[in-house]
Amino acid sequence: MRRFPPERIVCLTEETVETLYLLGEQDRIVGVSGYAVRPPQVRREKPRVSAFTSADISKILALAPDLVLAFSDMQAGIVADLARAGVAVHLFNQRDVAGILAMIRTVGALVDARDRAEALARGYEERLATVAGQSHGRRRPRVYFEEWDEPLISGIGWVSELVRIAGGDDVFPELARQPAAKDRIVTPEAVLAARPEVILASWCGKKVVPSRIASRPGWSSMPAVAEGRIVEIKSPLILQPGPAALTDGLDAILRGLTSG
Repeated sequence: MRRFPPERIVCLTEETVETLYLLGEQDRIVGVSGYAVRPPQVRREKPRVSAFTSADISKILALAPDLVLAFSDMQAGIVADLARAGVAVHLFNQRDVAGILAMIRTVGALVDARDRAEALARGYEERLATVAGQSHGRRRPRVYFEEWDEPLISGIGWVSELVRIAGGDDVFPELARQPAAKDRIVTPEAVLAARPEVILASWCGKKVVPSRIASRPGWSSMPAVAEGRIVEIKSPLILQPGPAALTDGLDAILRGLTSG
């Protein structure tokens, strides 16, 4: 990176876009992912240069970025192409709440806004602690979070943590530690055996159909299905490891746990 702080930033995932807007540093953003929807004005303010696992490298290079912010091994190929073209890239890989908070602080440091980033992260930490304290001593429902339906994929780390903070117990906590979706595949029989009392579903970009979940063979006897406690959470709120998950995502989980 030849300039500090960077004046021209491309964000290949939504969470860094939202973080920069929250820090008041949105004018540095010159390109974003096609999945960036938070805040709403980003859709009309910033050019779209990538999907999630693919990007228009020539379009990114034409923007002459000082820095590109990327996420995870899923974007490793894009990062390699940009690095070979001489572009400075920071690849995040946060998979839990602590990682999300560290990402916010790191983005702040990268744009010379450390104090604002620290205040933002501390505000989230305090809110998470307050919510966790409110659930203390209450009965904790068993929760199955479904990230995908074909095959069934259970929730990733930060989702499982937020379920716990909200007052529920993830029925597959051991799988939440697996970063790759393929390692969080579960069978319908395993979910049925876990007998969740609440099903939270977010099908990674497509609309959840509760009736399809309820009609799976044998699932009618599952407490969550029998009591009609199948709740959709929109994927931009919970499946991006950034501020959205800690705010609107957590609120959606809280509503899901008290529904029905």
